[in-house]
Amino acid sequence: MTTATRSNRSVSLDKTVLREIERTKGAASTSERVNQLLKVALAVERSRRLEEEAAAFFESSSDEDAASRGAFRGASIKSLAREE
Repeated sequence: MTTATRSNRSVSLDKTVLREIERTKGAASTSERVNQLLKVALAVERSRRLEEEAAAFFESSSDEDAASRGAFRGASIKSLAREE
């Protein structure tokens, strides 16, 4: 099990953000709540980036790629039909 290394940083937060953090932190400290929120935000950002990359990858396929996929799909269907 790895131990977390903590580092003190100074950041500026909007007063409305601070109020919301204080309101929603429950029994946790403000720092713990901020860390929770940042981890979730980073995960969401990472997920969005992956979705954008996937969309760009599939969007950039050419007509030749589409024809190849269609031929492969047709051959697969015929092959599966013979196995039945």
